[in-house]
Amino acid sequence: MSPFPQFSEAVSLALHSMVLLSESRVPLTVREMAEKTGASFHHLAKVFQRLRRAQLVVSTRGPRGGFTLSRPPERITLLEVYEAIEGPVSERICLLGGPECPFGKCIFGGLLGEFAHRFREYLASHTLESVCHKGEATQNLE
Repeated sequence: MSPFPQFSEAVSLALHSMVLLSESRVPLTVREMAEKTGASFHHLAKVFQRLRRAQLVVSTRGPRGGFTLSRPPERITLLEVYEAIEGPVSERICLLGGPECPFGKCIFGGLLGEFAHRFREYLASHTLESVCHKGEATQNLE
């Protein structure tokens, strides 16, 4: 894994699926979300295993079963979703993978650290609710 923050397909699927859940009034199945996102059912199922382990979603069995958010969307940050998939966002970045630059000073100056800091700050300050488009996506989910 790269030390530089990135958006893997799994992170993209997690974020978009969590927004779908926050906009839906009913539980959604992985199959329904895979159709909406154009994702592989099996890949999205693995993503939801991680989200469930991170206690961001709850699953319910049965004919009306599916996934729901474990908390209200205003209480789930994008950072929590990101870190459930990719792990913690580090603000100390060396593209060579070490804890410190082997050259004494990074050739990028403070740019990488600043980017990582702003990236983490953005994810931490935005919730699922703040990025939702209530009403636009839900009309096709019910």
